[in-house]
Amino acid sequence: MTIQVFGLPVSRGVAIGRAVLVASSRVDVAHYFVDTAHLEAEVHRLRKARDLVVQELTALKEEVPEEAHHELVALLDVHLMLLQDETLAESTRQWILERHYNAEWALSTQLEVVARQFDEMEDEYLRDRKADLEQVVERVITALGRIDAHGGPGSAPAPGNGHGAVATRDFGGEDPLVLVAADIAPADMIQFKRSVFTGFVTDVGGRNSHTAIVARSMDIPAVVGAREASRIVNQDDWIIIDGDAGVVIVDPPPIVLEEYRFRQRQVELERARLDRLRRTPAVTLDGETVELIANIELPNDAPGVLAAGAVGVGLFRSEFLFMNRSGRLPGEDEQYEAYAGVVRALPGLPVTIRTVDIGADKALDRLSVQEARHEHMLNPALGLRAIRWSLSEPEMFGEQLRAILRASAHGPVRLLVPMVAQMREVRALLGAIDRAKAQLRERGQAYADVPVGAMIEVPAAALMLPMLLEHFDFVSIGTNDLIQYTLAIDRADEAVSHLYDPWHPAVLQMIATTIAQARARGKDVCVCGEMAGDPAFTELLLGLGLRSFSMHPTQVSSIKKRILSVDASVWRARADAIVAAEDPQLACEKFHRAA
Repeated sequence: MTIQVFGLPVSRGVAIGRAVLVASSRVDVAHYFVDTAHLEAEVHRLRKARDLVVQELTALKEEVPEEAHHELVALLDVHLMLLQDETLAESTRQWILERHYNAEWALSTQLEVVARQFDEMEDEYLRDRKADLEQVVERVITALGRIDAHGGPGSAPAPGNGHGAVATRDFGGEDPLVLVAADIAPADMIQFKRSVFTGFVTDVGGRNSHTAIVARSMDIPAVVGAREASRIVNQDDWIIIDGDAGVVIVDPPPIVLEEYRFRQRQVELERARLDRLRRTPAVTLDGETVELIANIELPNDAPGVLAAGAVGVGLFRSEFLFMNRSGRLPGEDEQYEAYAGVVRALPGLPVTIRTVDIGADKALDRLSVQEARHEHMLNPALGLRAIRWSLSEPEMFGEQLRAILRASAHGPVRLLVPMVAQMREVRALLGAIDRAKAQLRERGQAYADVPVGAMIEVPAAALMLPMLLEHFDFVSIGTNDLIQYTLAIDRADEAVSHLYDPWHPAVLQMIATTIAQARARGKDVCVCGEMAGDPAFTELLLGLGLRSFSMHPTQVSSIKKRILSVDASVWRARADAIVAAEDPQLACEKFHRAA
C-alpha cells in the first residue's frame, strides 16, 4: 500500500531507492561501512562482544543473593537465552556481510526489525519481552566499544582507520539506497558523506538543522521533520524522497515511479549545464570580480574544491577531525598532516581553517570535566562550545594552534575562530597563539605569518565589530548561527523552524553593517553560512558590497551562474531599500520582477 509522509523540504531534488533504517538507541551507535578485507574481523568482533556479555551475565547470576534468587535468575536466564539465540546472531551477521555495516549498526538494525515483530504480537507477555531484547542489545553494543578490530580489549575501530566509509557502490546489491532515521548526528552525516546513500529522511530537525545543512552541502535530496517516518517505513521498502515538496512516498506505484525518474533525468541535465561554468571566472556584468571559495569538513574534500572551480577554502570545519574517534582526540602531528594535506592539495590557494567548533549539535564522544558538569544542560547552543570550549581545554587548543601554524609553511593559511563574543576571549586567544608560535620557535619548526579572523555569528560580535577589527585581520559571517542567536530560534527544532528567517530585517541589518564596517577598515569579509550558497540572496549580498562567498563545492556553479548575470552597481542602489523594508524578501522579489 502506498503511503505519503510529509516533512520539511531541506535539499532539493529527487531520490529513489530502498530504505535503510538507522535505529535510535539509548547507547550511542557509530554508523559506518566496513571494507571487504575487514568483514570477517568485524563478525569476530561481534562474536567476542556477545561472549563477553554472556560471561558478565553468568557471573552476575552466580552472585545473585539467595533471597532474590528466583526472580532475578529467571530474568538473567531470559537475557542469556536471547544472547545465545542463533537466529539473532545470524541475522546480524548478514547485515555485516551483505551490507557491510559495522557491528554496532548491524546489531541495532536487527533490533529494529525484531522489535517491530514483538510490537505486532497479541500476547502481552511476549510483547513485553521487547524490553529484554533492547537491554541485551545495548549491553552488547557497550561491550563492542571495549573490543578492538582483532577481538581483543581496546578501543573499537574508528571509522576511516580501515573501517570507514570505503566506497560509493551499493553493498546490498544493485538497488540505490536512501537513509531513514529518527535523527542523524552530524558526525554520522560526515561518515555517510561519501557512501552509498542517495537521499535522507529524518523524523526530527528543522530547515537549518545541521543534518539539513550537510544534506544540502552533499547536494542530495532530503526531508526532515517527517515525524513518524522511521516507524512507518520498513527495511528495504522502496521509497521516493521529493526534496522540493517535502514528501516521502513509501511503496510508490509504477506510474509515480516513472514520473519521478523523469524528474531525476531533468535535474541531471541541469547539473551538466552548470558544470560547464567551472573554469569561468566569477565576474559581474559591471566587471566586479567575486571570490567563490569552498566549505569543507575533511581533508579528502580538497579535490572537490578544485573540481568545482572554487578558488580556495573559506571554511575548513576542523571539528570533524575530532568526531567518531571512540574518545581519542587527534594529536598535534595528526592534525598537522590533515591541514598540510589540504594546503598541499590546493597549491597557492588560500585555506581558512576554523578552530574546533564543538558543542550544541556537534558533540564529541568524550566529555571534558567541564562538559561532564553540563551534560544535561537545557540549551547546549548557549553552553560550553566553540572558542569557549577551546579555551577551557588549553592543552588541546595549543596542539591545534601549533598544527595549523605548522601547516602554514606549505602555503597560504588563515586561522578562523568561531563564536567570538567577548574581549577577554580575544585576549586569551591571541595569548594562546603567541605561546604556540614561541613553542614552535623553540623547536625550530617553521611557520608563516597567519592572518587571524573572527566569525561573526552572535549579535554581540556584530555590535562590537569596530572593537574586534582592532585585533583581527578579517571576519567571516556565519549566517546560520547569527540567525539562530539573533531571533532566539533553535535551528534544529522543527517546532519553531518556521520562525527561522534569514530575511528578517534585524538579520539583514547586522549583515549589512558588518560588511560595510569591515570594508571601511580595509578588512576582508566573507559570508560562509547557508546564505552564501543560496541563489535567492546572491544579488542582495553583492549589492551590500560582499565580494567573497564561501559555500559547499556543489553550490559553486549555481552561484557563479547567478553572479555572471548580475550588475552589482544596480543592486548597490537597491540593497539599502531591501534591508530597510518591513518585508525584505517581498521587496527583493519586486526588484527581480521589475528587472
